[in-house]
Amino acid sequence: MHFMIYDPNFDPAAGNEPTPEMMAEMGQFIGEAMQAGVLVATGALQETGTRLKRSNGKFSVTDGPFIELKELTAGFAIIDVPSLEDAVAWSKRFRDIVGDGESEIVPLFGPHDFG
Repeated sequence: MHFMIYDPNFDPAAGNEPTPEMMAEMGQFIGEAMQAGVLVATGALQETGTRLKRSNGKFSVTDGPFIELKELTAGFAIIDVPSLEDAVAWSKRFRDIVGDGESEIVPLFGPHDFG
């Protein structure tokens, strides 16, 4: 199963910059997740976007931003694990590195779900 994990309460204005030690530990963790075949992707959404709309057969393209994306600018990870319990276990390891806060774990549907 694929899961997206992110911090729903991230506040970039809080100024919680990662230390070099945290970055090194995070690099080791990401390397381990890649080696285990768990990590599918990591990234962050920018606060802008482009909207494509089709109405009555005609397309329009509009530049954003459209929704509040601050909670995802910290980044996200998509992992591939057998169960929610496994996703929780990997998320706990991440939280042990970055400290207090919340992680939201959301199941994803994708091509693998449609056989």
